Amino acid sequence: MSIIMWRTAIGAVVSIALGGAGFSALAAEAPKKLSAHDPQIKGILAQMTLDEKIGQMTQPDQEAIKDLNDIETYSFGSILSGGSSDPKAGNSLEAWTNLYDTLQGHALKTRLGIPLLYGIDAVHGHNNVLGAVMFPHNIGLGCTRDAALVEKIGQITAQEIRATGIQWAFAPCVTVPQDERWGRTYEGFSEDPAIVQVLGVAAVRGLQGPSLSSDPLRVVACAKHFIGDGGTAYGSARGVKLDQGDTRVDEATLRRIHLPGYIATVDAGVGTIMPSYSSWNGKKVSGDKKLLTDLLKTELGFEGFLISDYSAIDQVDRDFKTAIGMSINAGMDMGMVPTKYVQFITLLKQLVNEGTVPMSRIDDAVTRILRVKYALGLLDKNRSQLADRSLWKDFGSAEHRAVARQAVRESLVLLKNDQHVLPLKKAVTRIHVAGKNADDLGNQCGGWSIDWQGKSGNITPGGTTILAAIKHAVAKETAVTYSSDGQGAEGASVGIVVVGEIPYAEGRGDRTDLALDAQDLAAIANLKKAGIPVVVILVSGRPMIVTDTLSQCDAFIAAWLPGTEGQGVADVLFGDFKPTGKLSFSWPRAMQQIPSHVGDANYDPLFKLGDGLSY
Repeated sequence: MSIIMWRTAIGAVVSIALGGAGFSALAAEAPKKLSAHDPQIKGILAQMTLDEKIGQMTQPDQEAIKDLNDIETYSFGSILSGGSSDPKAGNSLEAWTNLYDTLQGHALKTRLGIPLLYGIDAVHGHNNVLGAVMFPHNIGLGCTRDAALVEKIGQITAQEIRATGIQWAFAPCVTVPQDERWGRTYEGFSEDPAIVQVLGVAAVRGLQGPSLSSDPLRVVACAKHFIGDGGTAYGSARGVKLDQGDTRVDEATLRRIHLPGYIATVDAGVGTIMPSYSSWNGKKVSGDKKLLTDLLKTELGFEGFLISDYSAIDQVDRDFKTAIGMSINAGMDMGMVPTKYVQFITLLKQLVNEGTVPMSRIDDAVTRILRVKYALGLLDKNRSQLADRSLWKDFGSAEHRAVARQAVRESLVLLKNDQHVLPLKKAVTRIHVAGKNADDLGNQCGGWSIDWQGKSGNITPGGTTILAAIKHAVAKETAVTYSSDGQGAEGASVGIVVVGEIPYAEGRGDRTDLALDAQDLAAIANLKKAGIPVVVILVSGRPMIVTDTLSQCDAFIAAWLPGTEGQGVADVLFGDFKPTGKLSFSWPRAMQQIPSHVGDANYDPLFKLGDGLSY
């Protein structure tokens, strides 16, 4: 067992034992308890009608609101933009800010004038907005082992979110993926709960600050997806193999692998938590009182509120009314009901009037929601709740991109370097670059990038592809040529081929086979036939099956999904910085080895958790 020393933004030293769930740290200032605001909240609660209370528990998707006057009619507590729910005017910074101000303006006209919490999936930067900085996805950040950096990324993400007025990020994901075939693997920091625990806390502190407060440059964080989403059994999900499936483990295993991230983020004061679509031993988590109330709220002492996942309440029972009653009574505080908000409100009111959902449960849910709003400063009548457009000046700034570039180079993991091929010299005759991911910003960013599923191509301004970064890094006299298929490399000093996955998100990324595709294999083979040193860079959301590929190259780098700042890859290729990344996942030799983890009886991966070379 190895011990890793972690850096934190407050200068504390954190030590964890890899393979274990625990970690110790010099204690930071304890976050303020959200319940400290309850005396003020009781006064507001006493003024509210049942309709207004249920309205606070309701979160529709902005694009599904039939009439913006519904915001006043139903007194919504929150609105979200889910997946690819974008402003009708487009994805620009101005369009997003205008949308937020319009919706918030309606909320401020309600009888009590309680502002909306606006939620969005800002999972690797403010990734729905054109020109935002997109950082490496969490799987890459797990390889940095740098808590201070992850905290800084959260802080920058929060600032760019607040530039659009939005105040709630559905992040961080503190899942502990156990099977690389799962399409959300890249959303997890590591297969190791200890790594997830430390970096989850860092992300929460970056987004919220030391405590959830009225700091206008911070947002509310959301730890997700509680609990066991990364441990679903292969083949247990409908339509897909793993996503939203069933986690079939005993309670001791659930606690050992999947709970540590929540223990740590609750202790760090996370304001919201999102229960998982998935089930635990056949029971949907979103309707499981033992997990949501007994474990999370009572045992762990979570004082914020629970927000359901997108239409997740629908899955608790076939009858929507029954599902609502089961989920709310289990402990769900706010329903993410993208399109069915009228039905949700109507049926929940019926359940209260019938006595199925007690008024005490409604009051508890609304109190928890108002705690978060109070801490965030949303109930301060002397403060504007509209967007601060002065923050636009730093949106997508060079300073923010420099931090993302650092994150890219720290996340790269060097796994092969025969004959010290790397670092490359900047002054050579010619470098030939190949591969479908060499000059494709969308592939480089992956899913959750402008669109929910992501897409290939030049998806956003301001980013730099790996090919462009290489061209910028080399000496003036060095020629850089490119072909997607690797043809024309003969006579070059070295070949660099950038291969891997194309964007996906959630269940659409579930795979039965993680082999490189024929296009990638052909590009590598063509470089190899040219008789020159070959460097393979893999852009992917998970380890892939590359056992045979390793024999075709002289150097191999796992670059994960690095985001918009391809210069970070060039920084390492040419030796401006040494590679420091260490694998956050075990790397299988073949599909038959999946899943395989430290401690398994026959643990013999191609590369072990924590592996990584340097120069």
